[in-house]
Formats: sequence, C-alpha cells, structure tokens
Amino acid sequence: MTTTRRAFGALSAGAALAALAPAGPVSAAPRRGRLIARDDFRHGLGRWAVELEQGGTVTASHGVLEVDVPAGATIWFRRPLEGPYVLEYVATPVAEGGANDRVSDLNNFWNAVDVRSPDDLFATPRGGALAEYDYLTTYYVGYGANSNTTTRLRRYVGQAGVRPLIHDYTEPLLVAGEPNRVRIVSDGSAVRWWNNGRLVFDHTDPEPYTRGHFAFRTTWSHFRIRSFRVWSLIP
Repeated sequence: MTTTRRAFGALSAGAALAALAPAGPVSAAPRRGRLIARDDFRHGLGRWAVELEQGGTVTASHGVLEVDVPAGATIWFRRPLEGPYVLEYVATPVAEGGANDRVSDLNNFWNAVDVRSPDDLFATPRGGALAEYDYLTTYYVGYGANSNTTTRLRRYVGQAGVRPLIHDYTEPLLVAGEPNRVRIVSDGSAVRWWNNGRLVFDHTDPEPYTRGHFAFRTTWSHFRIRSFRVWSLIP
C-alpha cells in the first residue's frame, strides 16, 4: 500500500506526532451489545441538526439521507453518545451528472464537544464552514477528501487553527457509486474507523474523548446514506 508518511514537529497543542503508520489489517469485528440509537431515514430530519455553508439539499425519506450540497455541510445526530460504543452506516457517493456530484469528502466528527458551550453543542451557532469547527474537541476523519486524494484522521483540541493530524494516507479513496460500510468504534483509548471490513484507522489516545456528538460532514458533494445504527460495545 502506498502511504504518505510525514513527521511533524511539536504541535500547537503541545503533543508530538509520531511517525505515521499504514492503515491496519482486517481484524475481528467488535461485539455489539444493546442497540442504543438508530435511524432508517423514513421520517424526516427530526433526529438531526443540519448546518450548511452555502445551502443545498438535505432530506431523509424512503430509507435514505440524501445530502446534495455545493459547499460545507455538517449533519449532527442530536443525541450525544457515550462510549464504549460501535456506530455503523452505509454511504454511497453519487456521480450522476448533478451539479454537486463530485466524488469527495466522506467525513465524520464523533465524540464532539464545543468548548464554547460544552454542555450543549447546539447552544453555539455554526454555519457549515470547516474553520468554524476548530473549537470542537473531537475526532475527525476525512475519507477521500481534497477532491478524493487524501484520507486522514485528526484529533481536534478546541483551538482556532489547530487540527492535529494523526494519520495521513493517499489511499483508500472513494469510488463513484460504490457503498462505503463505515464502522466507528469508541472504546476508551481505542479509536477505530473501518470501511467495508477494512480497519483504516487504529489509534490509541492516552487522553481520549469518550463522549459527545456524531456528525456526517462533507463539502461540495452528493451522498446517499442509509442504515444508521449505534450499539453498546461488549468488551
């Protein structure tokens, strides 16, 4: 596998970034416990909060969360989640000739807290531009970002302009029309993000974020998302 490996100096957050490791191999799937949240996207957006940079369309009906946007979009699950848990969904990039059918940016925030209103993520307004999320403490994956050229894991620390980079890969990337079966594991210091059975990111965080909100995030793209589920995690 071709990877981009970069050594970074001391980060503004005060932590050093170790040499970047390649995406991990497939390993045993986590054991699911009780189902704690779900949405089949048949009854509208009542469970979600949508933040759009330049408008666009976000709908939930007939089993699909459809995100068709010309710029930044963040779709928050309104209920906070607390680990250990495993979260899954299926997202397909659309390339059917539409104005926003750019195959790029299957992104997620999870365990997100806004340091300006730590008890209520939605007490602080945001308009969908990426820089507005610098004030989160959160994990962030950008899968097939930057016009489908990079796949990265970041750990935001709640400071403007500071987005510490944990892993930076040149692949895997998105393929038009192909579903991405994403799995996120939040298990104490273990931070894992899977796609189609492949463990893409496997990070051990000595000061983990274990509670907060999940979001779908993208920019100038078109996705169809299905089968959102969250289970408790059995050790």
